[in-house]
Amino acid sequence: MADLVGALDQGTTSTRFMVFDRGGAEVARHQLEHDQILPRDGWVEHDPVQIWDRARAVVEGALAGAGLTAADLAAVGIANQRETTVVWDRRTGRPYGNAIVWQDTRTDRIAAALERDGRGDVVRRRAGLPPATYFAAGKAQWILENTGGVRAAAERGDALFGTIDTWLLWNLTGGPDGGVHVTDVTNASRTMLMDLETLDWDDELLSFFGVPRAMLPEIRSSSSPEPYGTTRRDGPFGAEVALTAALGDQQAAMVGQVCFAPGEAKNTYGTGNFLLLNTGTEPVRSEAGMITTVCHRFGDEPAVYALEGSIAVTGSAVQWLRDQLGIISGAAQSEALAAQVPDSGGVYFVPAFSGLFAPYWRGDARGAIVGLSRYHTAAHLARATLEAICYQSRDVVDAMRADSGVALDVLRVDGGITANELCMQMQADILGVPVSRPVVAETTALGAAYAAGLATGFWSGPDELRGNWAEDRRWEPTWDDDRRAAGLAGWHKAVERSLGWAG
Repeated sequence: MADLVGALDQGTTSTRFMVFDRGGAEVARHQLEHDQILPRDGWVEHDPVQIWDRARAVVEGALAGAGLTAADLAAVGIANQRETTVVWDRRTGRPYGNAIVWQDTRTDRIAAALERDGRGDVVRRRAGLPPATYFAAGKAQWILENTGGVRAAAERGDALFGTIDTWLLWNLTGGPDGGVHVTDVTNASRTMLMDLETLDWDDELLSFFGVPRAMLPEIRSSSSPEPYGTTRRDGPFGAEVALTAALGDQQAAMVGQVCFAPGEAKNTYGTGNFLLLNTGTEPVRSEAGMITTVCHRFGDEPAVYALEGSIAVTGSAVQWLRDQLGIISGAAQSEALAAQVPDSGGVYFVPAFSGLFAPYWRGDARGAIVGLSRYHTAAHLARATLEAICYQSRDVVDAMRADSGVALDVLRVDGGITANELCMQMQADILGVPVSRPVVAETTALGAAYAAGLATGFWSGPDELRGNWAEDRRWEPTWDDDRRAAGLAGWHKAVERSLGWAG
């Protein structure tokens, strides 16, 4: 009897396959990075073929490393970096070019044009999203306009559009030989093309971006007893396995953190930060710079919605210290370096490499380091980088409170940076509320597994999953209100300095 569930978690910098048991404990894992392609300022791309190759390799590596086979898996779920856009040839399976990553800002003129002529208000009302370079529709429009032959192929249905979940599902189920072309409601809600209430592609929104309906995938629930499809015997699993769930990575983390009730929230610390608040079965329209998004939809149940604060650059700012500046050799070293000084000495770092996302939505912002003197060292910059992660999250929490009226009692956190205990203490200090890390910090993959297992009855329901959740560590605030207010005022002053540099 299959007593495990698998999760393919395709992220911005790496791809992993993880296997979990009924208690939500990790049984197997294999992870590989992929290339970050930066052709020019503001452009960020991935090679879809490389991502598919990495996906195959991590599945094979995780199963082989733990002595498992496909027969041990009751089902598999997918979590994916959202908004990253791929267009490929249905007949050959070859992409028409690199994927345009969610961080990419080349579509700034498309977003600005929507705002100038009033269409932006329609996008906000219908899709729940502000017109921004972040989302997938502008990327699809750019590919259609700038890649020869794609538009004609799209209108014939030969050029297929998808976010990374769609690309992986299509390849896992056969690719050119019968691969299924589907997405789920959470990923579709990140395109600017789906009506939040009908949960279907919207013809008026499609017309705004010139996207032919023929190239779009079918929108399905996030988790369904009727699988999206089954893996091919000649694929990485070596046998047929039911693919029963797909969610955008942040929505998957909500499931992994068992945030099933309205008012429950989590913050995921990855390449960027993503704070989501469950708002129940009615979408809450933001007045404070948040995104209204689909949280999940299980089977035929009503969709559950969330408010989201999306922050473009957090963990990738630490990578920048490593890769571009060379002041640390690995992400873990940022904690030790920052701990050499008691504070940032008045230095603030606004890592607006891709503009500022929530709650500002300023594509003209660029990175700024302010408050420097000869006194400051690499340690101060490392500390300011960690503080930037926390201040950006504070901005989102404040905006979310303004929209929802919900004040957080505790912030549940997950993702790689939660291993940085100094950063988590800073987060508690800057927020003024406790920060709680679960035993399983990689909740994105866990959430994809949970959704897949719920679809097959492997888990009986949300209550059983809540029973799996356990706290690993809690950080209590240590700053007083005056220090917290002074730090936030300095941060906002630094944010002002970062605006107006591009576009």
